[in-house]
Amino acid sequence: MLPAVMKKFAFPIAIIAILGVGAYFLLQPTGKGKEQIQDLSIMVEEGPFVVSVTATGELNAKNSVQIRGPQGMRAAGVFETTISDLIQEGTIVKKGDYVGALDRTEIASKMSTFQTELDKIQTQLEQAKIDTAIELKGLRDELINMEFTKKEKQLKLEENRYEAQSVVQATQLELERTQRDYEQLKNRYKLKVIQSEARIEEIRTLQRQNQMKMDQLSALSDEFTVNAPDDGMLVYARSRWSKKEVGSRVTAWDPVVAELPDLSDMISKTYVNEVDISKVQPGQEVTLKIDAFPDSKYSGKVLKVANIGEQLRGYDAKVFEVIVQVNEVDSIMRPAMTTSVEIVTDTYNDVMYLPLEALYNDSLSFVFKKEGGKIVKQEVITGASNNTEIIIDYGLNEGEEVLLTLPEKSDELEYKMIDQSIKDKIIQEQKQLALQKQQEALKKRRSVQNEDLPVNERSRSGGGPRMFIVN
Repeated sequence: MLPAVMKKFAFPIAIIAILGVGAYFLLQPTGKGKEQIQDLSIMVEEGPFVVSVTATGELNAKNSVQIRGPQGMRAAGVFETTISDLIQEGTIVKKGDYVGALDRTEIASKMSTFQTELDKIQTQLEQAKIDTAIELKGLRDELINMEFTKKEKQLKLEENRYEAQSVVQATQLELERTQRDYEQLKNRYKLKVIQSEARIEEIRTLQRQNQMKMDQLSALSDEFTVNAPDDGMLVYARSRWSKKEVGSRVTAWDPVVAELPDLSDMISKTYVNEVDISKVQPGQEVTLKIDAFPDSKYSGKVLKVANIGEQLRGYDAKVFEVIVQVNEVDSIMRPAMTTSVEIVTDTYNDVMYLPLEALYNDSLSFVFKKEGGKIVKQEVITGASNNTEIIIDYGLNEGEEVLLTLPEKSDELEYKMIDQSIKDKIIQEQKQLALQKQQEALKKRRSVQNEDLPVNERSRSGGGPRMFIVN
């Protein structure tokens, strides 16, 4: 007999035990459930297939009027300066309106140096004039005195004409000596005049040279005030690393301060990874979105693909610059907006395709296909692929069911091979299709050959960009 206490709790404990066992069996997945997880499959679809490359870019105006700083900086020996003032980006300006100013510290220092030099030269010139005047006056006095001496000798000769012959000859010699000294002094005076004039002209030439440089610096200093060359909306000039603002450096080789973009014709400057760049060619169609307005969608086409890659900040691999023409005009578009770009590199009509995870590769490409209530390894011939799917050129039919997961005992499944003659035929057809695609790509490339490139791209190609010198 059980104690009374144990009898009291025996029935509830038994009930709890039964419920626990029942819950265990109910919660365990059945064999059928396991098979469903392992046999996750998809039907082979047929339809259009798009191969594309995605990238990010930045909107820019295709054409813009560049607002440039002084053009004579290099000639003046000023190789860079700083933007000291700049009106707010996005300001609508009229032709001639004030845009900004560049720091004049260096040019003011040079002007001060030249002014000091000019003052020094002026002092030298005045001193040279005084020295010349004193020296020439002394020579003129000597000439006057020499003339008196000559006259005295001549009178003496007249007085001594009745003297002895030796006395006359001596007097005659003194007169000739005096005449010779007088002529030498006259020649010396003429040479001194020429010498003095040459010296003064040399100083004056140096003065003119320094004055010319001073005038150039003064005119250049005036150009450090930047005005708008045309009407438009002001956008700060940008490089690949930053944009020019107050405090930014402006060099003699790149004096662009800001731009007035033409918002009626926009491009997206896009950078494509080196892995995908071989697929991208001029003339290809593009779908473009502006990140700030994700509901808006635009079309475009590739205008230019860079031949040389570059390493940019924020990218793990090298990238190639791709210029995309935006076909539509929209008032929401502004320079420097970030864009999401999808470049359609190829399209196929009425082809069969599968998700990439359904395809396996050993020495051959194959899939696991359901056939007659069993699973077989079916060899397939593949074509082009995109990020998620791949074309099946041979080996499957539309509507057939293919596994997306590896079945059990996959090594023991029947392998269905494709006849070699069929493979050769399909490969030949693929080559012909590739040639046809190349011809289509060439036609698209030619269709954009006469398209205008952006201003800076034209200048790299030898074309004449629209540039303005700002006073």
